[in-house]
Amino acid sequence: MFVISDECLSCGTCAGACPAEAIDMGDAHYVIDQDKCLQCGTCVANCPADAIKEE
Repeated sequence: MFVISDECLSCGTCAGACPAEAIDMGDAHYVIDQDKCLQCGTCVANCPADAIKEE
């Protein structure tokens, strides 16, 4: 499971790169909809702030 931490810059790069469209803006930063997530890691590879980690 991938999660986006508070280090998120809210730039939207991960959302644009996600093939499943599983990432949307949340209250404080972007969040991943775990029901849609394919666990492909594309978001991790594209995040400029290294704010997405696998748990």
